[in-house]
Amino acid sequence: MKYLFPVLCSLFLSLACTAQTGGGVKSAGNTGAAQGIRMNLDDITAQTAIENVIFDTDFSPWGRLIFPADSGYRSGTTLGSLRLTWYSHIDAAKTVEIVRYFKNQTLRGGQFFFDIYTEEEKRLDPRKRNTGLFFFRGKKGAKSAICSAGGGFAYVGAMHDSFPHALELSKHGYNAFALIYRPGSQTACEDLARAIAFMHEYAAELQIDTADYSLWGGSAGARMAAWLGSLGTERFGEKVYPRPAAVIMQYTGLSEVYGNEPPTYACVGTADGIASFRVMEDRIRRIKSNGTDAEIEIFEGLPHGFGLGTGTVAEGWIDNAMKFWERNIQKR
Repeated sequence: MKYLFPVLCSLFLSLACTAQTGGGVKSAGNTGAAQGIRMNLDDITAQTAIENVIFDTDFSPWGRLIFPADSGYRSGTTLGSLRLTWYSHIDAAKTVEIVRYFKNQTLRGGQFFFDIYTEEEKRLDPRKRNTGLFFFRGKKGAKSAICSAGGGFAYVGAMHDSFPHALELSKHGYNAFALIYRPGSQTACEDLARAIAFMHEYAAELQIDTADYSLWGGSAGARMAAWLGSLGTERFGEKVYPRPAAVIMQYTGLSEVYGNEPPTYACVGTADGIASFRVMEDRIRRIKSNGTDAEIEIFEGLPHGFGLGTGTVAEGWIDNAMKFWERNIQKR
């Protein structure tokens, strides 16, 4: 299977190396923060310490996965000052909203974090302890989506690149999952395949509709969505599950087209120094030439990692992506 995943581009590798030099890579579990913190909902503001969120007893044991498990890829000490490697336009208000959403869910007593691997699987591969699905509940019985953040296959930038998307989808009534996966192109796709399997196997308990589901991703996460959409769960260690009704991709310079791509929406900025808008535009053109629905939005002057695009020329792209998905649900 190695031929499916060529070595990451030198830009990603050099940036990843740069992010790990200097003070050295630290684990989020070794920050020295006091244990046993329990925040009130009103305590969660832009001034809230990131460590207080990680170690909040209501968020145990998954609080450490809200932010990158490898803290070498983030900076800032508060929710308002959070910065993630390779990402622009991090919205502090959205970061606060997401943490408050998690706190609200814990206060209501509902489960919204799910392990995708058993204890035995995690014992055999300890990296699987840093995986799981955050569930953003929409309407019961509504369609479902899985969002995968980017991070150059070096870390998972969920706070900016998948949590906001999943939350927005849930506000529109959809049931959305945000995947925390093992960095690395192969392992990330294995984890996404497992997440798809989990979603289908527990659909009745979760009260969700998995028919015509969609896969969403930014940067590395967009590659994951595209690869699973084209190659299927069976190519990554799971049994055969239905392919997605739509793949939604943000800012990734993926060029390969196999000829069996699902309907695909893409968006990217012209000032993206990591993902070429021309490469993305060409891929969409080739998918369309195969008779498959495909669409791209190109935003003048935007760099890599604009997320929801709030306050930029890209604002509203997620509404267009949802309409694209809905259009392809209706076609099936």
